[in-house]
Amino acid sequence: MPTAPTGRRVALVTLGCGRNEVDSEELAGRLAADGWLLVAEPGDADVALVNTCGFVAAAKKDSVDTLLAAADLKEGGRTKAVVAVGCLAERYGEQLAEALPEADAVLGFDDYADISARLQGILAGEAHVPHVPRDRRRLLPIAPADRAVPSGPDLNRPDLPAGLAPASGPQPLRMRLGDGPTAALKLASGCDRRCTFCAIPTFRGSFVSRRPHEVLAEAAWLAGQGVRELVLVSENSTSYGKDLGDIRLLESLLPDIAALDGVARIRVSYLQPAEMRPGLVEAMTSTPGVLPYFDLSFQHASATVLRRMRRFGDTERFLELVATVRAAAPTAGIRSNVIVGFPGETEADLAELERFLTEARLDVVGVFGYSDEDGTEAATLDGTLPEDVVAARVERVTGLVDELVAQRAEERVGETVSVLVEELDSLAGTAEGRGAHQGPEVDGTTTLLARPGPAYKVGEIVTAVVVDSHGADLVAEPTAT
Repeated sequence: MPTAPTGRRVALVTLGCGRNEVDSEELAGRLAADGWLLVAEPGDADVALVNTCGFVAAAKKDSVDTLLAAADLKEGGRTKAVVAVGCLAERYGEQLAEALPEADAVLGFDDYADISARLQGILAGEAHVPHVPRDRRRLLPIAPADRAVPSGPDLNRPDLPAGLAPASGPQPLRMRLGDGPTAALKLASGCDRRCTFCAIPTFRGSFVSRRPHEVLAEAAWLAGQGVRELVLVSENSTSYGKDLGDIRLLESLLPDIAALDGVARIRVSYLQPAEMRPGLVEAMTSTPGVLPYFDLSFQHASATVLRRMRRFGDTERFLELVATVRAAAPTAGIRSNVIVGFPGETEADLAELERFLTEARLDVVGVFGYSDEDGTEAATLDGTLPEDVVAARVERVTGLVDELVAQRAEERVGETVSVLVEELDSLAGTAEGRGAHQGPEVDGTTTLLARPGPAYKVGEIVTAVVVDSHGADLVAEPTAT
């Protein structure tokens, strides 16, 4: 593959979840290895590469708005091309290209292996034919055990430029785009579940686990880059290992990651309640270095609504799971997302959801109003609720959640927490970070009050006592060291 001309610059703009963050860093690694200069601002780049999100309507709008804003930079500036990648680009392909001529190209996941050549061609004026969207679940065998994938390369290859590391499968490189003490680490890709409201499996494909040695090697590399907290991400982390012949593989992998030099904390995200098992709860609450943090995708609590979603469980089963977690780790963090206004949802269903939320006392809950997603089964269901009814229910449940989350945070006053420092206020002598129960960007933060002696350092883990709360956010006073 030809090397990019000296001085050619690219900026990566990442939207969406932690999986997209990893994808962006793998794209950055490929581009850097081929001579591209990575810059932070699209206006300083020859190519603005926008890694889009295609999950729900609001995320799609954010992605389109970001692409349009980047396209505006082409007027009289350095930026010559705006290119869409990511889930929105993969999901809609030629449809997005036709609807958004401001973007110079729309690339799918299959273009990632040759991303440098694609961008060079676009800058040279070559026409790129966008892909026709397809159901990526059909690319692999139905049986998970039949999805054999090649192992990734050795992470200690001496031929790689400094600051780069191979990742897994078809993405052989990764380059960090930030310098914070937290980084996402991908366990797997795709999803085998068939939730009626979700289109992700159609464009992310079937569930494929990464090999344990690949995960461990990349974890060690990230720790060597100064990462203190690893956030394990996938579309469904509870399924990790099922295609490798061991559904309990995560339980044995967690201690191995925790034993790596430099890894201080491990956080597991994207857990399916129906797939939680006693051994996984035990591993997540008793393994040193693994945070007792449970990102459980409940989505609703009414059995009737959950069955229409093609999901399992109900209020009592979910409360039993919450109780099991808290029996093992009383201060564990538990968060979730819920969808209100799903087709056929009655007032009784909504009241059941409210009962669950009230009794569960979760640390954080994201509330989403249902909207039809292209190609999903839910879009064909009867009982569609008017938009104003959905909006009213979102407002109602959000109000309840805000109150419950604030109460839960207030209950933590007097609790001892371990806070990973992420930002400093040198003038005030304070710091901001996250306790074990607070996931990055979505679960609130903890402000550490000024302390005598040495100033706080980013990446430091501070033991402190909670003295106040504001919504989901905490204020804590460091203990004497």
